[in-house]
Amino acid sequence: MAGTNLSPQDKATQNSRMAGWRLDKETDQSPQDRSSHSFIQRARWLLVVGLGLLASGIAILIANTPLGGTLGYLANILFKTDTVQAFWYMTRSAGLMAYFLLFLSSAWGLAVSSKILDNILHRTFTYDFHQFLSLLAVGFIFLHVVVLMMDQYLPFSIAQVLVPFIDPYRPLWVGIGIISFYLTILVTITFYLRSRIGMKTFRSIHGLSLVAYLGSTVHGFFSGTDSPLLATRLLYIGSFLVIVFLTSYWFLVGRNRKPLPVKSSSATSTPVRRVVN
Repeated sequence: MAGTNLSPQDKATQNSRMAGWRLDKETDQSPQDRSSHSFIQRARWLLVVGLGLLASGIAILIANTPLGGTLGYLANILFKTDTVQAFWYMTRSAGLMAYFLLFLSSAWGLAVSSKILDNILHRTFTYDFHQFLSLLAVGFIFLHVVVLMMDQYLPFSIAQVLVPFIDPYRPLWVGIGIISFYLTILVTITFYLRSRIGMKTFRSIHGLSLVAYLGSTVHGFFSGTDSPLLATRLLYIGSFLVIVFLTSYWFLVGRNRKPLPVKSSSATSTPVRRVVN
């Protein structure tokens, strides 16, 4: 009768595979499977971003056509949007939410780069969550811009929301916000181009995310109508201090830390010893 037994070394290897929650999720995948999974993931996110950009562009174009007027009339019937406060509240809330998400993305990215979270979270999750926060921030920035164009008290044209320093309302600070928006889009796009542009270029471009965050802070603080509020000032000051701390930690400690060792798939490829009884 033939049976299959595992040596103590093989059993230890098998147990480490079952309990090794820190192993990379692609460890047991072939290079072809990893490449296919990576391509599908990039294609999915690019589709989401592309559809979001397309929807935003269509919304901007429709808003400047007779159809936009008709839709605005229907929205007014349903939600009473002809008041000045309606769109003003929407664009202010969208702007503050976009800033908060941009802060979270920047703080999370610094924490990932400093390897602060390696002991408690899988790096694959932290990287994906960082990417998700960036996309969510871009979405709220688009909402902030689109609603701003629909505002009746101080409407902005397409050119004024796309070209820095030409708008009538605090052009310097609004222009800095527009530039920060472009930098945020650039950094977000590099998530999907990392394998093509290389890690060195990816990290160099990714460093612009801090510039985008600082520009957004200046934009919100000096051009936002909610800046005099204590809660808003605490948001700006508190988030800025967190970014300063994480940046200092990364510069002094985090960038010199070595990542935790990840077991290779070769460690789990020990052949099974068959014993014939």
